[in-house]
Amino acid sequence: MQDAGFHGAGLGLRRALLGPMLDMDQGAVDFLELAPENWIGVGGRFGRQLRQMAERYPIVLHGLSLDIGGPDPLDMELVSAVRAFMTEFNVPLYSEHLTYCAAEGHLYDLLPIPFTEEAVDYVVARIVQVQDIIGAPIALENASYYAQPHQDMTEAAFINAVLDGSGCDLLLDVNNIYVNSINHGYDPITFMESLPLQRARYIHVAGHYDEAEDLKVDTHGADVIDPVWQLLAQAYQRVGNLPTLLERDFNLPPLTDLLQEVEQVRALQGHAQATGVASGGGS
Repeated sequence: MQDAGFHGAGLGLRRALLGPMLDMDQGAVDFLELAPENWIGVGGRFGRQLRQMAERYPIVLHGLSLDIGGPDPLDMELVSAVRAFMTEFNVPLYSEHLTYCAAEGHLYDLLPIPFTEEAVDYVVARIVQVQDIIGAPIALENASYYAQPHQDMTEAAFINAVLDGSGCDLLLDVNNIYVNSINHGYDPITFMESLPLQRARYIHVAGHYDEAEDLKVDTHGADVIDPVWQLLAQAYQRVGNLPTLLERDFNLPPLTDLLQEVEQVRALQGHAQATGVASGGGS
């Protein structure tokens, strides 16, 4: 699914990059992604700069604390604030992680939900609550994880069941697929093909940390490596030329370096276009 005005290659809006991003060429990126928790209610200089960026680029939201799979009640004040932010800034999509991040308070990490039928039912009900307030399907990201507390079904079966039951969409993270494929010993292409790709709305690509040959940590703090670029190219073969976001959250290099990676995304999208696969894709 291509959203009007939301296409091409994007970059995360980070306060440390605001100055350089305000000065970059208009066509340097096609859209911006931001975490609503970091921007809702922000005024002063940062609020003015946010509005300047929103006038120049489409914005999508990628949340950090929805806690869709956690035991605590959903934060409906947050969801309502996200809806108001989306209306104010004409945001086409709110995405989050298919994880939990709180239990009697925030845990400051994204943790895996048990892959069980009970968890599917629980998460689906919570997604429906959120979507009723947002007024549209949200997108949930396939998550990286390092240990699984309980597993009655495969990760892909769990993701499929959640999306089927809730009507939400998929945020396809190719770095998370790569990281998990190393850490859990599976083929990344086979796994990707087992996901509900027809529901993919957009894609994340990022770097990670090599803890060991068989342990990769999803940090968003390094350059994207060749196997992940190759997996992104394979994703375009299967989902079409979907909007793609370069994630970088810390160890921020100069903006010019990040824009070179954005251009790499565009190059892969251009190749997909040239080979005739860019018109495929999601719902």
